[in-house]
Amino acid sequence: MPTVAAPPEREPAAGRHSSVVFADDREWAHHLCAFVRGGLERGEQVRYVADTTEPGRVLSALADAGIDAQGAAARGQLSVSTAAGTYLAGARFDPDAAIEGWHAAVESSSARGHRGLRVIGEMAWGARDIIGADRLLEYELRLHHEVFEPLPLTGWCFYDRRLLPDEYVNVLAGAHPAHRGDPVDGAALQVAPLTDRPGLLMAGSAGYDMRAVVTAAAAALKDTPAERVELNLSALRHLDAASLATLAGAAADRPAGGALRVRHAPPSLRRLLDLFPEFGSALEVVDR
Repeated sequence: MPTVAAPPEREPAAGRHSSVVFADDREWAHHLCAFVRGGLERGEQVRYVADTTEPGRVLSALADAGIDAQGAAARGQLSVSTAAGTYLAGARFDPDAAIEGWHAAVESSSARGHRGLRVIGEMAWGARDIIGADRLLEYELRLHHEVFEPLPLTGWCFYDRRLLPDEYVNVLAGAHPAHRGDPVDGAALQVAPLTDRPGLLMAGSAGYDMRAVVTAAAAALKDTPAERVELNLSALRHLDAASLATLAGAAADRPAGGALRVRHAPPSLRRLLDLFPEFGSALEVVDR
């Protein structure tokens, strides 16, 4: 009986959802070709979802690097589409619909005999006046536990610094468990998924100017399907009353139930809980 080769071992989920930040065409092509070549060699289906890049330019860059893009496309292993034709095809960007779409896409890829699905998405659309774009950070924070942990999916989100404000790049790219390309730093408030349990890590200062980031984090915590969710504040320097109210409100509204467990609460949060004990009903401060 012939020996059947075992499928390649799947990389841990924390390494499969990456932000990729670049500032020139050479870097773009380098990351593109490395991603596509790796997927084709592993027998995975590879998709590129363009926003500002012409689809033909993607295929040309691959061909210039010696990758048989046309052959891969002909056999259904490679496709280049646009955000407008996929998760922006409706009237608004909907994180719930997009997450359901990833489950359906992986199921379709598997049914066609591929060993997994790889997707590059250009993210410049998130900074434009698109209905629902304000929920992009919430979406990125939910993906680790709701998509990448259960599915054989690898996703790289492309952020072109030539098209996006630095603060936008630093916050959105920092919401990924892994990062490639240009360094990402400088965000006043950084939020990222915990990789070992359901929940989030918040670092920096959660004040008035970071209200949109706190709102996105709260929405991600509220919709996390796990019963027990953790908020690690070990790197948080400051939290104001409005931010605490937003987080406590989300915790109280969680459909999955269960208190939001808060670890390493900063002194500012502990003082606020003394002043506003009603916020504490939905929070479980485990080391207070």
